[in-house]
Amino acid sequence: MKLYSLARAAGLAAALLVAASAGAQSAYPDKPLRIMVGASPGGGTDILARVLADKLSPALKQPVVVENRPGASNTIAGELTARAPADGATLLLATNTAQAVAPHILKLKYDPLKDLQPVGLVAVMPNVLVVSVNSPYRSVRDLVMAMAAKPGGFKYASSGIGSTQHVGGEAFNLATGMKSIHVPYKGSSQAHVDIISGEVDMMFDSTSSAMGQIRAGKFRALAVSAPQRSPELPDVPTLAEQGIKGADVSTWYGLYVTAGTPRPAVERLSAELVRTLKLADVQTRIKALGGEPGTLTGEPFAAMNRQEFDHYGQLVRDANIKAE
Repeated sequence: MKLYSLARAAGLAAALLVAASAGAQSAYPDKPLRIMVGASPGGGTDILARVLADKLSPALKQPVVVENRPGASNTIAGELTARAPADGATLLLATNTAQAVAPHILKLKYDPLKDLQPVGLVAVMPNVLVVSVNSPYRSVRDLVMAMAAKPGGFKYASSGIGSTQHVGGEAFNLATGMKSIHVPYKGSSQAHVDIISGEVDMMFDSTSSAMGQIRAGKFRALAVSAPQRSPELPDVPTLAEQGIKGADVSTWYGLYVTAGTPRPAVERLSAELVRTLKLADVQTRIKALGGEPGTLTGEPFAAMNRQEFDHYGQLVRDANIKAE
């Protein structure tokens, strides 16, 4: 009887230890988190990352910091996330620049479709063709006529080789039969300085990063690169409305973690992202940037990423876009 009691007590203790261990493993997160951003502070990706960090930190009861690692078409941040421990502590706010465009142009040391686990779509922003407010061009027609009169004499800025701004510029060249020179920067905010000064003629920027300069009266928006006009720029016609077909390029933002992150952690992050994107102030902020909050998570978002990867691969080939 005594041996039975001891054995029973030992078995109970072991069961409690296993349960405690399992509970400890499932207690996510158990340490601070960071959101990697492949662009400089002040750009659209950085703005959205800080909005997410502010909301996720109290919900997850852990500090959430934004870490900017600009360069290489946002892929430096992607590679760091891909190589991070698969514990859900390193998040990545990526755009289709790194997830769908750059892999067709740059030699990457990681596979964005295999080495990163999709959590959810954060937002979709149309790109907008902008020039300096001091520019003489007031319409796409003005710009195209000037480009025709001075072949190869125009420069367009982007946030880096393989960015949606780069692809947008080359798609515009392809659609109009014109040729403008690509000038890559390490982020949109750096490119803005040269657009405003007139050093560079134009930019196909995302509304998330361009809207501030437009509202400040430093940029003039000539066209929205989307099928419909932006609610935040109702007076700015689309490229198609101005006779330019097949040059629409938008920027989307998605949240990822390192591949192999435990399912409970990914599901928790996905649930918190969905909750965050439904908050009225977050929706207001995203819409003020000219975009729409995302609605896809998990496999549907992964499927969208794969489709975009194929779409931009074809566009890169059609426009003969190469690393410069």
